[in-house]
Amino acid sequence: MTVRFMDVFTEWASSYDDTVTGQDPEYKEVFRRYDEILETVAEKASSPVAEFGAGTGNLTQRLLARHEQVLAIEPSPEMRDILINKIPALAVQDGHFLSFEAAEAKSFVSTYAFHHLTDEEKGQAVDLMAAILPADGKIVYADTMFVSETARLETIAEAKTQGFDNLAEDLEREFYPLIPVMEQIFTSRGFDVTFTQYNHFVWLVEAEKMGE
Repeated sequence: MTVRFMDVFTEWASSYDDTVTGQDPEYKEVFRRYDEILETVAEKASSPVAEFGAGTGNLTQRLLARHEQVLAIEPSPEMRDILINKIPALAVQDGHFLSFEAAEAKSFVSTYAFHHLTDEEKGQAVDLMAAILPADGKIVYADTMFVSETARLETIAEAKTQGFDNLAEDLEREFYPLIPVMEQIFTSRGFDVTFTQYNHFVWLVEAEKMGE
């Protein structure tokens, strides 16, 4: 997972902030309600909070406004450089969902990142986080996912019809999950989980670790 999409991060680092503000028409719907999504993730987190795929720091800044202890975990050197320049005092770790150190975390968060993992790896990542979280600890993230395989294929076909070739390629290349799969991953590991849709693509997931 560490290098699977590193070329994508390298290419996207300099233009990521422009993309999320809707300047790229292909991804305008993907990032609709972006600020609201980030604010909601930050609001639902608990301190100490560890953020995976911190990227250029858009969620990180909102976490810092609400929480005293924030750890940013980011595998891309290019993204980390931008992040450190934006927030010089931030604790930044070179890591990812399957390789990190956050022993004190009471919540783990991410936005637009969990899809870099295969479904098997998503389960492994949840296992790693669950081993650290106390009862009532949370995993909160927002990402593209689909209610069914039919919905995923229809979305890809629509992107191609609109001439959104980059979006269609992205949807075919990465591991955007089905909601029933994610529900099973969380509930089988002792989490109470909810899914809330924010646009055609993105859902917010709030998974709370239940007590023994």
